[in-house]
Amino acid sequence: MSKGQQSMAEEVGEPIKYGDVFEVSGEVGRKPIAAKDAAAMQAAESMAIGNVKKGGPAALAQSAADMNERRGLLPHDAVTNVTRHDGVAISKEDLNGQRVFTEAIGVKVGGQYVQPPGTKLKSPSDDVPAEAMTIGEALEAAAGTVGDKLVDESDAAAIEAAEMRATGRGQIIARGIAAAAQSAAAHNTRVKRDEEKIKLRDILEDAKAKLQDDKAVTKVEAEGILNAELRNKEGLSPYPGGVADSIVTAARLNHEKKNLKS
Repeated sequence: MSKGQQSMAEEVGEPIKYGDVFEVSGEVGRKPIAAKDAAAMQAAESMAIGNVKKGGPAALAQSAADMNERRGLLPHDAVTNVTRHDGVAISKEDLNGQRVFTEAIGVKVGGQYVQPPGTKLKSPSDDVPAEAMTIGEALEAAAGTVGDKLVDESDAAAIEAAEMRATGRGQIIARGIAAAAQSAAAHNTRVKRDEEKIKLRDILEDAKAKLQDDKAVTKVEAEGILNAELRNKEGLSPYPGGVADSIVTAARLNHEKKNLKS
């Protein structure tokens, strides 16, 4: 996004849109960049490449989404149909000895980057022991540890990030645990009596079975899920024994298991 485009958006009090940041036009270009759109892009990059590319589409989208939220132009739980309906997809092809990654936002190309010849693409799950703890198992551990915790927005954000990383999709699954967590967090803000509120146990019991797919927890997944929780809560630490804390613990245990085998 050019400084002129950013200044223009700020002057008229409009959110930063996809067309301000990416070479897209039409309906996609007119859509504002929302926080959950950026999270979906980060999940897609982490799954396909092993990390979020510095200066790549997901990093640019996150910066724009953060600015839109800080200026009060979009709520933190905002999501557009750009990622909700069409999702984010990353394809790869070999051209002249180089691996080219193309990231699509909805149906529009958001960016491309090239992997130099001879570079091995390292998956987030490379070198993880077969008996490593999975995301689903870590979520079930959270349910067992702090199952009585009332579901709030930070839990929903962390569960959404966990589901997307477990399934490899750039969007949440209809009637999945992320959708249930979002619904629970919204419900809990509307009711006054705690006994009528939905607890973490209600969402995460049997999480592994509820996920359409699952994968071992690595540092990459843990960092993404931790960031999702922290962006939606006060303070600089995850809830003790909660979603992010359990995921971080699982990643550490998996890393220790790998070192013991090496």
